[in-house]
Order: sequence, then structure tokens, then C-alpha cells
Amino acid sequence: MADVIYNSFKKKIMDGSIDLDTDTIKVALVTSTYTPDQDVHDFFDDITNEVSGTGYTAGGATLANKAATADNTDNEGVFDADDVTWSTSTITARGAVIYKSTGTASTSPIIAYIDFGSDKTSSGGNFTIAWNAEGILNLN
Repeated sequence: MADVIYNSFKKKIMDGSIDLDTDTIKVALVTSTYTPDQDVHDFFDDITNEVSGTGYTAGGATLANKAATADNTDNEGVFDADDVTWSTSTITARGAVIYKSTGTASTSPIIAYIDFGSDKTSSGGNFTIAWNAEGILNLN
């Protein structure tokens, strides 16, 4: 499976109902049995098979130090934030879902699915997502 930017996000970023650098943006981990549907999935309540385990709280983690910038060299809009770590965790995840949290799953719009390429596991240690050096999302 490849990374996915959900179509509903594309609309919401255009109409201003999602502001990446001021809204509460979270990242949740999912297992290999979650299949993203770019066309149909639009809110966090559409996300199935979220991981569970020691050190992980349902709904994931809030992204810190978010920034939306223009990359004039590559002609892209870039969204980035600090890497995320679940410490002293015992979990297995295949991917991550980024979403705007409203506090209610049925009104929390989803943004993107990041595929790790294979299951990643922590066993009583750190589970870290190190975002790409080019940013979490790049729109060109």
C-alpha cells in the first residue's frame, strides 16, 4: 500500500475548514489490516484497526511544533512537525493516520495515511515516527 492523501482533505484544505498550523493535528497508528479508502473515508470514525498496547493511547498523539511553509526551490507547500515518540511502548503498527482532532471521531477530518512499508514494532521501548526530511506532506 502507498501513502494516501484523502480526497476529503483536499476539499477541506481548499475551503479553509482545516488549518494545518493552527488546528489540533494528531497522528494515530493502525495495523496492517486497515485499508485506506481515499474516496470514502473522511472522518476519524472511518478508521479501523487502530493499534492498542502498552504506552499507546487511543486517538494517537498530538503533533508539536507544526509549520506550513512554501518551498520555492521545489515549488511545494510543505507541512511538517516534530517527530513523534511513544515511549516505553509495546505496539505493532503498519501505518499512521494524520487527522484534525475536534475531540469527536465523527467530526474529526482525516488528512493522510502514511504507510511504513512493513510492520514496525516496539517491545517495552520507544516507537518513533521520524518524518521525512522533506516534511510530512508536500503539495505541488
